[in-house]
Parts: sequence; structure tokens; C-alpha cells
Amino acid sequence: MRIDRRNRWWRQIALTALIVAWAMPAYAQDDQAAELAKKLANPIASLISVPLQYNYDEYGGVNDGASVSRLNIQPVIPFSLSEDWNLITRTIVPLVDQDDFPLHAMNESGLGDIVASQFFSPKAPTSGGWIWGAGPVELLPTATDEVLGGEKWGIGPTAVALKQTGPWTIGFLGNHIWSVAGDDDRADINATFLQPFVSYITKTKTTLGLVTESTYDWEADQWSVPVIAQVAQMFKIGPQIMQFSLAGKYWAEAPDNGPEDWGGRAQLTFLFPK
Repeated sequence: MRIDRRNRWWRQIALTALIVAWAMPAYAQDDQAAELAKKLANPIASLISVPLQYNYDEYGGVNDGASVSRLNIQPVIPFSLSEDWNLITRTIVPLVDQDDFPLHAMNESGLGDIVASQFFSPKAPTSGGWIWGAGPVELLPTATDEVLGGEKWGIGPTAVALKQTGPWTIGFLGNHIWSVAGDDDRADINATFLQPFVSYITKTKTTLGLVTESTYDWEADQWSVPVIAQVAQMFKIGPQIMQFSLAGKYWAEAPDNGPEDWGGRAQLTFLFPK
């Protein structure tokens, strides 16, 4: 059953990729495409974008055979604060579907907890070419069911630093969230998120990337470490500029009874350049 479900998921993603490739007009040689591809590799670029990121993972241990589908709606909106500073807001709104867990109460679908970050970032890179931003991150207990979220309010610091040299982007994003209020019967949240990333943009504006999205849970003393390799292509349908990406995800480390082996990711990003 697991192999059939996984094969069905990859067939659906492959079909989507073929449809997108067939529909996209030539856009690879446009100067604007080169600039936008570079901005998309920068998490705090001054660019309005709305990524729709779909993740699929299968679980092991006592949850063997279970799967989780997660659609993250991730609007990025920049604000100019002055001649020298921007405020970049990044929000993650997760829509979650959990299936085939042995504990029937786990098989729920709905909205998960929202994570919102605000980065104060200089408009100009440093003399060494570094781009950076820092600010607060908040966890909002918006889940529509108790199994889809932690029922806790959380807050902490977040920061990002990166350098773009030619077609290369190398950087690091991180945050830490502590729970500060919420249901006293639920576990406290004390988690560190670490996201080193590297990407390369080809002459056809195809972006090749490698990233980990590691989380350390200090309460449970456990790591979650998915390693993600992805390829993304810029394209345009009518006036709308978009980027479509596919990724393979390998769980190098995960909590007991959590996700294991391979998962997948597909993302469609809508761009709204000024």
C-alpha cells in the first residue's frame, strides 16, 4: 500500500511538471527573469511573492503506513521603512491532511499553527557583500484541531545572512521559538530551527538548490533533519510570472514514529515584481 501511494504521488507530480513545461512560454533569456531568479534565492529580497508549497511524507515506527500532506501558503511581503532599511514579512500558513494513523484521532485535516517572521534588513549589502536581516518570529495557535497544532503561543528571535556571487547563493536562516502562553495541559515549545542553503542559477534561469530544514526540540531532546535537493524553473503565462520547483526530501534524522525515508515537495511561486 505504501509503495502504491508513493508511486501515485510521484506520478501526479510528474504530470503536473509536464503540464507546466508544456504551458510555459520562453522566458529564460529575459533580463528580468535573471534578476527575479536571483531575488527568489534570497529569502529577504524586496520582492512580493506567494509560494504554494506542497509536502508529502510517510511515517514509520508505530505509525508505519501513515502519511501527512501539507500545503504551506507562504506570502513574502516587503515594506520600505526608510532610505536604508526594509521590513520583510514571511508568513507560513499550513493546511494539513493526516491519513492512515493507527490512532484514529490523528486522522484529521485542517489548518495548522501559523508561523510569522519579520526581518529588519538593510537595503544595501555590507562592504563584504553580505545580505542580512533579523527580527522576531511568532507562533500562533491557529490549528483547527488539537492534533494539528500545539495550542501554544510562541515567540523568539530569527535571523538570516547570505552572500550572492555570480550564479551562486550561499546562506543560513535560523530561529528559536519558546512558548509563552496557551493550554497548560499541552507540552511546552522550546525549538531551534536551522536552515543552511545553497543554490546555483543556470543560464536558462533554472535554479538548482540544496537545503536542510533542521529542527531541534529541546523538550524532547530530538532532531528532525530533512535534506532537500530541488530544481526550479522560472516561466510566464500571460502577464503572470511564476516559478515551479520539484524536490526530493530525505529524512536523515527524525523523532521516533515520525517521518522516515523519502518524501517529496512541489512548489508553485507567484511573483509580483514592482
